[in-house]
Amino acid sequence: MMLNEEGKSPFILLYHRTPFDEVVDEQGNRTWGDQKSPNGIIPTLRNLFRSHLDGTWIAWRQVDDAQSCDDERIAMEQPAPFTLRRIPLEQYQISSFYHVTSKESFWPILHTFPNYFDVNNADWGIFEEVNRRFAEAACSEAAHGATVWVHDYNLWLAPGYIRAIRPDLKIAFFHHTPFPGNDVFAILPWRHQILESLLCCDLVGFHIPRYTENFARAANCLLGAKKGPKRGVDTRFLTTGTALTEPTETPWLTYQGRTIQLLSSPVGTSPDVIQDLVATPEIQELGQRIEEDTRKGRKLILSASRVDYTKGNEELLLAFERLLERRTDLHGKVVLMLACVSAASGMKIYEDTQRSIEEMAGRINGRFSLIDWVPVRFSTRRIPYEEMVAWFTQADVCWITPLRDGLNLVAKEYAAARKDSTGVLVLSEFTGASVVLDGALLTNPYSHRKMDEAIEQALEMPENEQRRRMRTMTTAVESFTVQDWAEEQMGSLDAYL
Repeated sequence: MMLNEEGKSPFILLYHRTPFDEVVDEQGNRTWGDQKSPNGIIPTLRNLFRSHLDGTWIAWRQVDDAQSCDDERIAMEQPAPFTLRRIPLEQYQISSFYHVTSKESFWPILHTFPNYFDVNNADWGIFEEVNRRFAEAACSEAAHGATVWVHDYNLWLAPGYIRAIRPDLKIAFFHHTPFPGNDVFAILPWRHQILESLLCCDLVGFHIPRYTENFARAANCLLGAKKGPKRGVDTRFLTTGTALTEPTETPWLTYQGRTIQLLSSPVGTSPDVIQDLVATPEIQELGQRIEEDTRKGRKLILSASRVDYTKGNEELLLAFERLLERRTDLHGKVVLMLACVSAASGMKIYEDTQRSIEEMAGRINGRFSLIDWVPVRFSTRRIPYEEMVAWFTQADVCWITPLRDGLNLVAKEYAAARKDSTGVLVLSEFTGASVVLDGALLTNPYSHRKMDEAIEQALEMPENEQRRRMRTMTTAVESFTVQDWAEEQMGSLDAYL
């Protein structure tokens, strides 16, 4: 198949992840395999190329010597013809740009953990260079007036570079993380450069109104951008009562003669895919194995996340330990499955967090285990998506308690998998999902009392209340899918311009 010509693509997508997993066999033959992405973002972004023909996806690839390598351009055929362009980066560049600057410097600020921030962790020059290379690749691929969609904070600077080179392009940006309050964001020494770049966009999207407002406030206070008159938030969002609710939001900003549209649009999941999986013999067989090996007729509590100090895994384990201390009648009758995927190696803060989680799980099991009952099942492996859906079908309670989370798609996936069924979602009010999943049992992971009350209420909730709450959440999940999210982003950009 012919490659798209450089400078001819009407749609450019910038994302650090590739649309498929590359597999190279012993003979050096390359094949592309589908990513098992639980949240469906990768397949959804790929599917945009069905309607944006001859587009280009830009990501990175690791090489030994970047100086001797050119950008790789590969003709992809599925789901429709598009070009995959991969920027060669050496290991030290990837480590500095992504694992250090993005994950160890930006991540704690974005999630409002400034005590974990260390400016010395960042090599700003490398971050600038990688963003510049992504921008230059986008500009060389783009046709006149093309749309460029940039994803997430590790490409914060790309819009500014793109606008400087190609003022004719339409630029959208989506933030997959929280955006913190202005006083926390202002800790970043590069705050002005980041905001200047984002204000080169035509549209900037966030999951929920709170993050939109935080960004608008930062742009207004730090750069003097003018805020448009506030309007009521979309009816899909709760407006009062929790940590992240907002009744109104800023729809646009003006800066240096430009108008920037702001859009609150939470990423959806794929409820149809999940519900089809639930009905398959394979998932039902996996569910039966979970029943026989783990559940054994007990109440099953499921928590699924990553090893990360933001995810509240330690707070959850302490709450479970307190539950077993108070409620001896639950001994042997409840089991917690904590699926907690390990972080990338070499990141000390995450290694320390994993060690703490492992020690807590071991202590609880040491204190309370019986001959035929181990209260905590703990796994750090990456559970395949199909298996996770099977765990959803078996879990009486899904317990999700991050201290801060941009959205949390596991909560939405659990609701989708429990359609027409019982089940209780216990959800931290510091997740973006808490303002779109009316029906979840909200909790405050910073409060022992609130955590204790929520898990007991979940375990004792009558079936009729479980079904009522689950119907409300399932309806919300089905009414705004991941495909709806992508279409809303692109549709809003097109309508605005």
